[in-house]
Amino acid sequence: MAAYKKATVEISEVKVVLRKHFSSDIIAITPLEGGNISTVFSFTFVDKDYIIKFCDIAGSFETEKFISNLLSSHGIPSARCMELGNFKSLNYLISEKIAGQILNSCTYEQQQRMLPEVIQILTRMNQVKLGTTKGYGMINSSGDGTYNSWREHIIATYAEEQADSFWEGWHNLFKTSCLEKDVFDEFYNRLLAYSTYNEPYRYFIHGDFHQYNILSDGQRITGVIDSNGKYGDFLIDLATLDWHIKTHLNLDVVQIYQNVQQEMGITIPNFKERLIGAKYYNGLIGLRFYSKMGWNDSYYELRDELLSLK
Repeated sequence: MAAYKKATVEISEVKVVLRKHFSSDIIAITPLEGGNISTVFSFTFVDKDYIIKFCDIAGSFETEKFISNLLSSHGIPSARCMELGNFKSLNYLISEKIAGQILNSCTYEQQQRMLPEVIQILTRMNQVKLGTTKGYGMINSSGDGTYNSWREHIIATYAEEQADSFWEGWHNLFKTSCLEKDVFDEFYNRLLAYSTYNEPYRYFIHGDFHQYNILSDGQRITGVIDSNGKYGDFLIDLATLDWHIKTHLNLDVVQIYQNVQQEMGITIPNFKERLIGAKYYNGLIGLRFYSKMGWNDSYYELRDELLSLK
């Protein structure tokens, strides 16, 4: 299986799409770096900045509007979604642009200073009220989770048959990429064992919470973007942040997180076991994704981290 490559979109094609929704006064259409799945551009209309994202995966943006409304209604800085549509074989989403740069672009000292604020936003985001929604795992366009339990979500995530999705035919990765079946199977069994600690908890999970999806002006956090929204144990998000902060900044974000929770009067039962379950959950996602993208160094780094997990 060849490494996944996101869609190529020319600026001339972006202009065609934008003319459907805006007048001819659009300026400064600029391709943006980042986005492993989506091809992203910024543009300006009447002195206001916007983002347009393109993706060739069916239904890739349908949930984003629900999540944006959910987060913004609870004071989480999130981009307001404007338009959804299709262009050729691609889906696209137009949203407001949040001011700031990705947190990873800030200096080490700036990131270190803003980490408590990052943790506070993460905590508020994980505690948003879910109303009448139900279900676990990936959030669908109606706002419900796709599965009846967390365990059901895990099993479905790694089922061999996943037609018409990003992971269609993913078992071929065992033959065509760095993905090692014996290692993967061992981690999967560990995940199922530890997931019993995560199963009782149902909260909003951002699903990809790290420095590349957090925006800042260098002084404060200005926004959270690109949610891969799910319902489940909120420690999934902490495990994601921990991996990235540890890798890029060599800081103990778990201790900072626990300090903030203590200050907020929040007690987390079975913290250690749930965090291990969250790390295996994220780890398997990462191993499979890195192998499909052809990022072998990242694969082996994460594999070694999971092998040492206790």
